Amino acid sequence: MTKIGLIRCEKNEATCPLTGCLSCLAAGSEGFAGTGNPELVGVMTCRCPGDRAVASAKVLKAKGAEILHWCTCTFAHKEEGKWVNGNGFCADSDSLLSRIACEAGIPCVKGTAHLPHEYRPKQVMPEIDA
Repeated sequence: MTKIGLIRCEKNEATCPLTGCLSCLAAGSEGFAGTGNPELVGVMTCRCPGDRAVASAKVLKAKGAEILHWCTCTFAHKEEGKWVNGNGFCADSDSLLSRIACEAGIPCVKGTAHLPHEYRPKQVMPEIDA
């Protein structure tokens, strides 16, 4: 069983109950494809400008998360009924994911549900000192 933590964006928390993300997690599809028996550990909300993102990731890791998923809406947007890569809610998603992976020491995946056409979830691994 792979224990998953989700980090969502505050800009979408009042309108999105995470239905798509949770359905895909339960089915092991979309951003969770290839994850053996994913189990949700918890959900945290990132608040602009992301100053607490690492602290939130550390909480999820302390609760048992082995990998964190960054919700698709943070880096993609809906256009004419389809999800398109770019112009999501967070302009700093790549740098935040790198910081989280490095400072919290946990792998991060960029993507959950509603993946844009031909998008493959990007995984950011923590740097390990040699």
